[in-house]
Amino acid sequence: MSEEKIETEAMTATTDEDLRAETAEAAPELAEHDRVAQLEAELAEAKSAVMYAHAEAQNVRRRAEKEASDSRAYAITGFARDVLSVADNLERGLLAIPEELRNDDRLKGLVTGLEATKRELDGVFQRNGITRIAAMGLPLDPNQHQAMLEIPSDQAPGTIVQEMQAGYMLRDRLLRPALVGVAKKG
Repeated sequence: MSEEKIETEAMTATTDEDLRAETAEAAPELAEHDRVAQLEAELAEAKSAVMYAHAEAQNVRRRAEKEASDSRAYAITGFARDVLSVADNLERGLLAIPEELRNDDRLKGLVTGLEATKRELDGVFQRNGITRIAAMGLPLDPNQHQAMLEIPSDQAPGTIVQEMQAGYMLRDRLLRPALVGVAKKG
């Protein structure tokens, strides 16, 4: 726009405001109408601000509730990871006992006690939302399994054929991936 046109529009706007002010002095209902219009605009702006503040407060409350819920649900994560090594060692110990010693009367009590301890530990895991990740015979899922090696096999490539360490979930979160060996075309 040219400077002349901008100047003309500014003068016209000023003239319109002056004319309205002069008319408002002569017609009080026009001044009241202007005041009502101004108050209605302020009210609409205030309503909008209140609605925005209300929505923001709800969002903050929802976030706080979710964080508190997650904190309660996953507070045992560190402890659970530490106990997994105990479960691993107990399972390794049970697997290391040869079958002939399992039936030996002198060790039967010990083996029974270790098996009962393993069942109790599994029950504690279950009550606290800790579940073992299925692996053997399933396709590799990088969200739950960590492939450590490829093994020549007659199974489809990518199928888990060996589990080196069990993986666990804490509710819907990965606690520890299963360390596995997968089939490769052989």
